[in-house]
Amino acid sequence: MNRLRLWLFAGLCLATAHASAGLFSDDEARKQIELLEARLARLEDGYKQQTSSMLDLLSQVETLSQELRKLRGQNEELVHNLQDAEKRQKDFYVDLDARVRRFETTEAAAQPAAPQAVTAPPAAAAPVSVAKVVVEEGRSDENAAYEEAYGFYKVANYEKALVAFRDFLKKYPESSKAPNAHYLMGNAYFALDDYKRSIASYQVVVSKFESHAKVADAWLNIAGCQQKLNDLPAARKTLKMLIAKYPDSSVAGKAKKRLAALK
Repeated sequence: MNRLRLWLFAGLCLATAHASAGLFSDDEARKQIELLEARLARLEDGYKQQTSSMLDLLSQVETLSQELRKLRGQNEELVHNLQDAEKRQKDFYVDLDARVRRFETTEAAAQPAAPQAVTAPPAAAAPVSVAKVVVEEGRSDENAAYEEAYGFYKVANYEKALVAFRDFLKKYPESSKAPNAHYLMGNAYFALDDYKRSIASYQVVVSKFESHAKVADAWLNIAGCQQKLNDLPAARKTLKMLIAKYPDSSVAGKAKKRLAALK
């Protein structure tokens, strides 16, 4: 009887142990499921973020592509304008050469009648007319040379602009446009980060053309070049001189602001 009770007690213990083990297994399974669900949620969030980032990148690429197409269009337009300017320049020289040849032919044809020029006043006026035309032609050449250089400058082709301005000043050193040519050369050198040559060009303006309208601006630009060269004492000195020499000018106001920023 006691042995039977012992066997029943042992069976009950085993059943209880199996039930506890089953309950523990269910808890572990739930935990694993929860972990998997959490990982899946993180993966979904990561995928959404990556998708959003890809869409942003695609949008940026499209924007950059549009800007590139726009810049290409502007570049093509500039090239076209430059080609038109070169063609007009070439046509101008062809026309000028043709007119010079016509004048030479006219003058040569008039030479046999020279002995009768004493009794014919109208014939005497012919050389004056030719001389006047020659002067006008010279002015046209001067203007054309300047406009060619300025055309390069306007489209930011500073290297060619500098070459053309130097040629212009060599041919027409006394031109009324010489101060502007030196000033624009200073701007071109500045754009090319050649600050020493920029200063040299501006100094020609302030030393040789003291009454020109661009003198005050040239002094201000000299100070800007000195700042770029980290010669701050020289820049301060130039700005103070500019303020003292042109106190009522708009350029003096700009100089005061720059001087205050340097202190």
